[in-house]
Amino acid sequence: MIQKISFNRRRILKATGAAALAFPMINMGAHKVFAASKTTYTTRTIDLVNSTQVFDMLSIMAPFGPMMLTAFGKEPKKKDGLAITDDYMKVLLSSGVDVFHPAMGLGADEAAGFVARLNAFAAERPEQLRRIDSIADLKALKKGERVGFIIGIQNSDHFRELDDVNQYYYLGQRISQLTYNSQNLIGTGSTDRKDGGLSSFGVGVVERMNDLGMAVDVSHCGDQTTLDAFEVSKKPVLITHSNVRKLAGGHVRCKSDEAIRALAKSGSVMGITGVRNFVRDKEPTTLEHMIDHVDYVAKLVGIEHVGVGSDMDMDGYDDVPEPAYSALKSGYKSSYAFRSKIDTDGFDHPKRIFDLTDGLIRRGYSDGDIRLVLGQNFKRVLGDIWGG
Repeated sequence: MIQKISFNRRRILKATGAAALAFPMINMGAHKVFAASKTTYTTRTIDLVNSTQVFDMLSIMAPFGPMMLTAFGKEPKKKDGLAITDDYMKVLLSSGVDVFHPAMGLGADEAAGFVARLNAFAAERPEQLRRIDSIADLKALKKGERVGFIIGIQNSDHFRELDDVNQYYYLGQRISQLTYNSQNLIGTGSTDRKDGGLSSFGVGVVERMNDLGMAVDVSHCGDQTTLDAFEVSKKPVLITHSNVRKLAGGHVRCKSDEAIRALAKSGSVMGITGVRNFVRDKEPTTLEHMIDHVDYVAKLVGIEHVGVGSDMDMDGYDDVPEPAYSALKSGYKSSYAFRSKIDTDGFDHPKRIFDLTDGLIRRGYSDGDIRLVLGQNFKRVLGDIWGG
C-alpha cells in the first residue's frame, strides 16, 4: 500500500550528500525477544524464526511517520525522510526479518532519487545492510547482525522506453510493480474504473524484465492487467503484498481466485499483508483473520505459494502523527474503504513475525510449511526469476 509520496529527486540526492541486538536464549519453554518487552514466545517459535531466512516482501526500512511529516511539509524539507537511525537499525536487526523489499509508489521523476537513496543504505552501514542483487548475496546476511534489502519500486512509470528497464536494472533495481493504483503506459491499476489490460508497450516491458531477470510485481494492478502479466511473462510473476478478495469483502486491492490460480500456475508466491481493510471488511480484524488468508491460499493452490508482504514499517501506520495520518488516508480513492485504523491488531509492532509464526503453529502447520511461508517460498521464486 505504501503511499505514493512526491520524492523530489534533487531534494533526495541533496539529503543523501550499532551493535547487534541478540536474542536472549533461555533454556526454558518460552523466550523474550526484546528485553524491554513482557511478551514471550515458545521455543519452537524462536527456533523457527532464528533458523529461517525471513523475507518481508513489502516493508520500508525507515520510520514512516517522519517520512510522512517531511512529505507533507511538517518537517524541514532538507530533512532526510528515509534515514535509518541507530536505534531504528537495532529494531530492524531484532525484528526477525532478514530480507526487506522497501518499495514505494513513485512517479517517473522520483524513481532515480529513490533508488539512489536505497543504494546509500549499504554505503552508510556496510556491516549491517546489504543490497541483494542475486540469491548468492543472501549468503552475506547474518541473523540479528546484517539484513538485506531488495531495490524495488511500486510503479513502473519510470520505464518510459524499453531501455529504461536496462538502466534501472544496472542501478540495482530487481523488482518493479507494473502499475500503482492508476493507469500508466504499461497497464491499469486496481482502483481504475475499467481495466484494459497490458498495453503493447507493457508487453514489451514484461519481456524486457524477463530477459534481464527483473521480477514483475502485480500487487496493485487491476484484474485484467494482472492476468495479462501472468499470460505474457515467461518467468513467475510476483504478488508481493496483497490478500484474498473473497475474505476482504471484495476489496479491489485484493486478488481474485482466478489471479491466485494463475500465480500458482506460474510457480510464484503471494505475500499476505497486514493492512486492515485488505484483511477484513468488518470488526474485529486481528492477526487470526490475517492467517485466514494464508489458510485460503494454501488450500486453494498450495502452501508453496504463500509468503509475507506486511506493507508497513516496523510499527505500522496507526502511530503516524496528524495531520500526516489523515493525509495518508485521503490520498487514496474511496474504494480503499479505510476505517478508523489501518493496521491489523496483533500485527502492528516490530516483533510481528514472531506473532505470525506463533499463529501458524496454532493452526497446525508443520515446521517445514512455516519455513516456506516465512521466506523459503520467496527465496525459491526469486532464484527462478533472477537466475544464477
